[in-house]
Amino acid sequence: MRILFIGDIVGKLGREAISTYLQKLKNKYKPTVTIVNAENAAHGKGLTEKIYKQLLREGVDFMTMGNHTYGQRQIYEFIDDAKRMVRPANFPEEAPGVGMRYIQINDIKLAIINLQGRSFMQDIDDPFKKANALIEEAKQVTDYIFVDFHAETTSEKNAMGWFLDGRVSAMVGTHTHIQTADERILPQGTGYITDVGMTGYYDGILGINRDEIIERFITSLPQRHVVPDEGRMVLSGCIIDLDKEGRTKRIERVLVNDDHPLE
Repeated sequence: MRILFIGDIVGKLGREAISTYLQKLKNKYKPTVTIVNAENAAHGKGLTEKIYKQLLREGVDFMTMGNHTYGQRQIYEFIDDAKRMVRPANFPEEAPGVGMRYIQINDIKLAIINLQGRSFMQDIDDPFKKANALIEEAKQVTDYIFVDFHAETTSEKNAMGWFLDGRVSAMVGTHTHIQTADERILPQGTGYITDVGMTGYYDGILGINRDEIIERFITSLPQRHVVPDEGRMVLSGCIIDLDKEGRTKRIERVLVNDDHPLE
């Protein structure tokens, strides 16, 4: 199995990057399944049903979310019926949506789990304990388990990677929007990268217009985050190849922008 995972889609330019590059990436890498993090796809915060369906039409097979899951109010109307999406599993039980789903690919079921970190983020349920419970459940069905850990700190992501080594096929980090160069296969066969990076406005700061962010650092005053609709794009992701036992045999970063054109 080959997984193409694309990091945090941010706003209109992030969606345009999917429209522009996804089919070309599929032609080049021929992934078995394509997963994206879509928690910032609607105006930089949240997801609408229209965009959810648009991404599926573009060739996305599945979507993970994060701390901005409920950034658009209309998600409450469709998230429970959105079979190709998961939100962080360690949100409170009362939160709409689910944290793990299975996708059937030929004769293989792939379990997709979304978790959210707690360091410098919301005080929610323990992602490590939740991971234990979900992996135990998934192992009754499949050895192919993919985890998107949406977290702020590299240490918490690194800890989760080691915690999951040998128990899941791969764990990718999202949320910080900067692609890290530490992709590796851990000793027990779990593919790992601290952060896949983001897909959106290339010349901003984390996909946001840079002027307001710089002004906030200079003045310490709150600023409205502006997600540009025009400009250069970047797409960040990774390719993960799994063997017949559900272990990673290769993990490779994908980065497409003006400085790294898609060949």
